Amino acid sequence: MTVDPILAVSGLRLTFKGVTAIDDVSFAVQPGEMFAIIGPNGAGKTSVFNCISGVYRPHSGSIHFDGVDITGMRPNKVASKGVVRTFQNVEVFPTMTVVDNLLLGRYHHMRTGLVSGAIWAGRAVREEVSNRVKVEEIIDFLEIQPIRHAVVGALPHGLQKRVELGRALAMEPRVLLLDEPVAGMNQEETEDTVRFVLDVNEELGVTVVLVEHDMGVVMDISDRVCVLDFGRVIATGEPTAVATDPAVVEAYLGVANSTP
Repeated sequence: MTVDPILAVSGLRLTFKGVTAIDDVSFAVQPGEMFAIIGPNGAGKTSVFNCISGVYRPHSGSIHFDGVDITGMRPNKVASKGVVRTFQNVEVFPTMTVVDNLLLGRYHHMRTGLVSGAIWAGRAVREEVSNRVKVEEIIDFLEIQPIRHAVVGALPHGLQKRVELGRALAMEPRVLLLDEPVAGMNQEETEDTVRFVLDVNEELGVTVVLVEHDMGVVMDISDRVCVLDFGRVIATGEPTAVATDPAVVEAYLGVANSTP
């Protein structure tokens, strides 16, 4: 039985003042898949994420999530649909605690109005209790109980990235876009993050699309890999097949007959 993709990108094109960042990019991600987008620096990987998440509006092409056209939709609307992202550089609220950062991820689930929220009664109380329960589940899932009340800006880089992942999970994503989730991490932090990403995919059932430069991570955890070079797709397939594709080897090393 054929399963419809949960995320489908078709003919995506984006230019900046005449410079083409994305050129006719197409790929489809299946529900529950761990899908990686790789390529040399400047290949257009983050630009694709920015188009999917609504930061950029592509000049042509389409993006469908669960059969719904989300092309050009505002970022908050895309997130409310269930497509949530993290960023290459850590984007947390550094002066706030871990708990408060995670609670901000619950914002679009909150329905309490200004008045009832100000007096904190009735529905406002029930809603906050419910959202705090969700946050506690994420704290347990990511094993960050000891730092729950810590100011995020004082935490090591790896823990800040984990808090950012937790805030994304607080939004209850169906598709999670991870932009270089292990960038700048040491070996121990990388191993921990990879374990949590796998748990998000396998235990929570969240479809994961990641951009990552660490080829060891990509080859170990991805179901399929899409390779970009100069804004165009040059290969898509299983990691082992992509790693030996001559076009991919040439894009990374400049020599078609080299071993990747």
